[in-house]
Amino acid sequence: MSIAPTLQRYLTAENIQYDVIPHDPTMSSARTAEACRISGDCLAKAIVLRRDAGYLLAVLPASRHLRLSALRNQLGEDVEMAGESEIDRLFPDCAHGAVPPLGHCYALPLIVDDSIDAQPEIYMEAGDHETLLHMSHAQFAHLVASARHGRFSEKLAGSSIVWE
Repeated sequence: MSIAPTLQRYLTAENIQYDVIPHDPTMSSARTAEACRISGDCLAKAIVLRRDAGYLLAVLPASRHLRLSALRNQLGEDVEMAGESEIDRLFPDCAHGAVPPLGHCYALPLIVDDSIDAQPEIYMEAGDHETLLHMSHAQFAHLVASARHGRFSEKLAGSSIVWE
């Protein structure tokens, strides 16, 4: 059980109160929600995207799927999934695939899906596949206050991205 050092320093600097929740190792946000017996609606997941200006972190609930076409329309630019090696370079102190949904501490701009705003509490990966952080929505909202917000996800079965 560990919190990525970059993330931990950021949360401390921002004076964020959170709980640490250990869980059995999982390899997807949906499985993490199941293992922790929490709603996927309140588990924030991050998807790293590549764009002309660099990278962008899209944050949405684990119960929802990214609609790239909607995100492209909102941003007014083309975005695509970043490759695994790119993600590993951007998050060097995180386990492969365990990206925290707080890009500011990794110098990445964020766009947050509006659907997460309805949740009274938020859970998120801490940088490994065995640790969740839990905080109030107010604490999470403080951390993403300067992020762009929009609607770019939907509840779907199947893959986590709708290619349109």
